[in-house]
Amino acid sequence: MNDTSDLTQTVSAAIKPSTGLDVLSRFEISCLMDASDSGLHSLFRKCSLAVLSSGSVVDNCEELLSLYPTFDIQMSELNQGIQLEVTDGPATAFIDGVLIEGIRQHLYAVLRDILYLREPSGDHPSHEIFYRLRHANALLPGAKPNTAVCWGGHAISTEEYNYTKEIGYYLGLRGIDICTGCGAGAMKGPMKGAAIAHAKQRHTSGRYIGLTEPGIIAAEAPNAIVNELLVMPDIEKRLEAFIRLGHVLIIFPGGVGTMEELLFILGVLALPENKDVELPIFLSGPESAKDYFDSVTSFLEMTLGNTALNRVHKHIGDPRLVAKQVNEALEQVGYQRRIKNEAFHYNWTLKISKEFQTPFDPTHEAIAELKLSRELPTELLAANLRRALSGIVAGNVKERGIRAIREKGPFMISGEPELMSAMDQLLRSFVKQGRMQVKGKYRPCYQIVA
Repeated sequence: MNDTSDLTQTVSAAIKPSTGLDVLSRFEISCLMDASDSGLHSLFRKCSLAVLSSGSVVDNCEELLSLYPTFDIQMSELNQGIQLEVTDGPATAFIDGVLIEGIRQHLYAVLRDILYLREPSGDHPSHEIFYRLRHANALLPGAKPNTAVCWGGHAISTEEYNYTKEIGYYLGLRGIDICTGCGAGAMKGPMKGAAIAHAKQRHTSGRYIGLTEPGIIAAEAPNAIVNELLVMPDIEKRLEAFIRLGHVLIIFPGGVGTMEELLFILGVLALPENKDVELPIFLSGPESAKDYFDSVTSFLEMTLGNTALNRVHKHIGDPRLVAKQVNEALEQVGYQRRIKNEAFHYNWTLKISKEFQTPFDPTHEAIAELKLSRELPTELLAANLRRALSGIVAGNVKERGIRAIREKGPFMISGEPELMSAMDQLLRSFVKQGRMQVKGKYRPCYQIVA
């Protein structure tokens, strides 16, 4: 647990590699050095600082960098591997001058995903995601469907956090693995609960998978429980990786990022080709979150319609029952994939259109040009709403987005008047409930225009 009085104390150290990057060829080492000397070093530095700051309450990349202005991380050759040289890193990442082991593993995961696996695969994002997951040993062929993806906000109440932890506990007692966005709040709670349950059951192979991307990692720094960290190149591949790797989805209370995730999956499932795909979705939270979920489902009904909502199971309260139903859903997923002869470890069956795979650059111009109207096909409206919310996430926590807002003012989101009114009402409720950021008074980075 980080003491705020220790926030800016620093340590410099040499970090030896974790398993997986301790044996490299001369060619691989030279390529890593070349990548580090390119523009990727700045990105690697930011992501590494976020990893070293795990547990911090800071959810803003610019603020985090300002706390450690002299921080740097460089590579040097060590035998046939790479050693990381950390200068002025957060002292809270070390104990008696030695880097905490989980953080060391996370650092090398960042190195692997940003520098080592830096080459994109062009027009085949699903294949690139598969390649990245396989290289990280995240795919387990033959293992039964057992991964519950948990989405939810990092800025949630204590009651909501405890609820996510309780759900994780009852899932963990059944040996179920957890995959989240790897940060705090609803991303940490299920992992913590599952870790306790796995320990009680003497289950030593529990998986706590954290999926992130470079732009969001400072806002959602990997929590200490994550034992498999994966950094996707962008938010679109991160979202696709969740639904390719996971077998069931649980959505807890959250803010715009959680709504973005929900719109993504419902938009994907709205495609006719995915009509028979078995991917159960649960909305769940404590009784105090009832109004939150009512507003979310009302917005989804108004925008995407009842057909989309029929894919969702809403359960308020009773974490024991929810965990039992999730376990039953996993068994049904396994049954369906067996009879259809589909892979357990990667959901190739899902059809994902380019609207959900093409990286969206949330500039002022791009957001202003988004068409937001219920006259659009359901999947395209879902894709555009997701893009608008992705812009708000960028303006809230991503370095580039924050800088753009400072220079040009808020993003202007416009569209069908009734739709814009509903969106404005939903976002205002998030602000009122403190779901936009962890601390301080929230200043909107957007403006809704009817």
